[in-house]
Amino acid sequence: MQVLQVQLEVGADPAEVGRARRWARSRLAGCGIKDDEPLAETLILLISELVTNAVVHTGCPAVLRMLFGGPGVRVEVADASDRAPSRRQACGEDTGGRGLELVDGLADRWGWQREGAGKRIWCEVDRADEAAGHAPATADGPRENFGSIREPRVYL
Repeated sequence: MQVLQVQLEVGADPAEVGRARRWARSRLAGCGIKDDEPLAETLILLISELVTNAVVHTGCPAVLRMLFGGPGVRVEVADASDRAPSRRQACGEDTGGRGLELVDGLADRWGWQREGAGKRIWCEVDRADEAAGHAPATADGPRENFGSIREPRVYL
């Protein structure tokens, strides 16, 4: 099985989060995931959180990748900061500190790993095939069937 990978370079500017969302919406539509589907809404929220974390907390440019294939969609954000992501405990009216909690609650799996001098944080969302009676996978850890990746296409 082949996996389609698309990626976008994101600058170290909070305004880039909106651009990343618009780009992701167009890539999802190009892969047959309609804008009003729950899967699309979940993926856009996850992308927004991961790109925001990269831009705001590292101050570094990042690369957003989406991988389509297999039973779901994988989102990755790589940046040049070696600082590990950390969950924060938001209180009451705090305007931040909930990003990784949202990722944990929305994604079927997520994690991070060192990549060169920086890191990559990833999450996966399964496509539930309700018509065939398949339930989403519940295995933890990285999915191995995202292995046959074609050359990335870069959209700037």
